[in-house]
Amino acid sequence: AGWAGAAIRLKQLAAAAQKEITVCVIEKGSEVGAHILSGAVFEPRALNELIPDWNDKGAPLNTQAREDRFLLLSVRRAYRLPTPPQMHNHGNYIISLGNLCRWLATQAEEAGVEIYPGFAAAEVLYDDSGGVLGVATGDMGIGKDGQPTANYTPGVELRGRETLFAEGARGSLTKKQIGRAHV
Repeated sequence: AGWAGAAIRLKQLAAAAQKEITVCVIEKGSEVGAHILSGAVFEPRALNELIPDWNDKGAPLNTQAREDRFLLLSVRRAYRLPTPPQMHNHGNYIISLGNLCRWLATQAEEAGVEIYPGFAAAEVLYDDSGGVLGVATGDMGIGKDGQPTANYTPGVELRGRETLFAEGARGSLTKKQIGRAHV
C-alpha cells in the first residue's frame, strides 16, 4: 500500500503546485493486492492526512479494534499482562491489507496515477554516471527450457526523471540499490 500512498501524494503535491506530472506504477501481481494476503491492525493517522474523507469514499476500514489483550502464554495457561503503551489499539481498525491496497489503487487511479499490473521490474537502468534512469520489466513467455514460447513478449524500459522503489526492504531491486549506496 506504500506505493499507492506515495503515488497519490505526488499527484497531490503536483496539483498544489499547479504542475502536471505523470506517475506510473508497475505491479508484479496480476492485480493490485494479489500478493497481499494478510490482515492487520491498521492505525489510520497517515490515511487521515492523505485522504481526509476516506470514510466517505468507502475505505475498507470497517471493524474498529475494541479491546487489547496482552498475554504471556505458558504450556498450561495464559497470563494477562498490562498492555504496553505502544501496543494500545484504540482508534485502530482490523483490516484486510489486500482490500486496503485495492481501494488505495482505485484512489490513485482517480488521482490520475497509471497502474500497470502484471509487470515486475527485473532490473534497474543506470546512466553513465551511475544515476537511476528507470527500470526494465522482465521478458514474458519464456519456457522452462529458457527459450521464448509462442506467447513471448520482450520486457520494456520505463524511464523517468525520478524512480521510486516501493517494493519493500526485502525487494531484490531495493537490495541492489542499498548495496550500491554502501559501496
